[in-house]
Amino acid sequence: MSVATRSDVRFDVAGIGNAIVDVLAHADDATLSRLGLKKGAMTLIDEGEAEALYRKMGPGIECSGGSAANTIAGVASLGGRAAFIGKVKDDLFGQVFQHDIRALGVNYETPAAAAGPATAHCLIFVTPDAQRTMQTYLGACVELGHEDIDPATVASAKVTYLEGYLWDPPRAKEAIVKACEIAHRNGRKIALSLSDPFCVNRHRKEFQKLIADHVDVLFANEQEIMALYEVRSFDAALQAVRGNVEVAALTRSEKGSVVLRDTEVHVIDVAPVAKVVDSTGAGDLYAAGFLHNFTRGRDMATCGRLASLCAAEVIGHVGARPETSLAELAKAANLV
Repeated sequence: MSVATRSDVRFDVAGIGNAIVDVLAHADDATLSRLGLKKGAMTLIDEGEAEALYRKMGPGIECSGGSAANTIAGVASLGGRAAFIGKVKDDLFGQVFQHDIRALGVNYETPAAAAGPATAHCLIFVTPDAQRTMQTYLGACVELGHEDIDPATVASAKVTYLEGYLWDPPRAKEAIVKACEIAHRNGRKIALSLSDPFCVNRHRKEFQKLIADHVDVLFANEQEIMALYEVRSFDAALQAVRGNVEVAALTRSEKGSVVLRDTEVHVIDVAPVAKVVDSTGAGDLYAAGFLHNFTRGRDMATCGRLASLCAAEVIGHVGARPETSLAELAKAANLV
């Protein structure tokens, strides 16, 4: 039965990921060099490093984030029924995250930890070319385990969406596999974002097995998909991924994206944007747009065009979540 026609559905998309509060600040390349940061990468740091680096940042903007959580925020902005599973501590950042995601209308019931590591936060340095360099303290995220996966939520979601970043904490791997098994046992779909080429390099063989065993819809950018299959060209990566998943949606920055499904190949142009201000969240919101139309049974080209429209909205301002109603943008563009 189609993903769009099951009658026992509570949610269109349920996301499982790191519950993080982002701190964004503008910086130049010289600042990144002075701080010893690798431009464009996501690097995991400990609590002491996070505190020291935070003191060296310029004026910042604090807002709830996390890759899968950003995608779920986008689904909610499009008018989709959304849920999120992710761990926070009962501290100030944790309370901010809980408030922000629930205020969007997202179902969020993961209990906050009373003790242990602080709520995760990501220090994001945005350079003038709109690239983001992320230093992430995972904190309470590493405490996410199989016991936090609510079977009823996953079983009643058309698609459960996973972020590759979640594969770093060991206990979260058990949680991911549990969610995949519940979803498929109930005839649902699993979507995965590879998240970051460095993340792929850390877990290549495990990701390949996860994709082969459990993933229906794969999201990756050009660098990530090439890293996954250890090839030197995007065309070679296309051939490598073909047949391994039902759908592959592969983004290429200003070159747009390519969507594969069975024998279909769709080349999707980027949506116009007045100025690229901050690329944070572009892939997350691409996934939101794609999944919103995918769960409604729309064709692959329409899924890709809405995905590009959502990505364009978020890169036009600072921050990884939409500032304009995506539902209104989609309606104006005749993409829903």
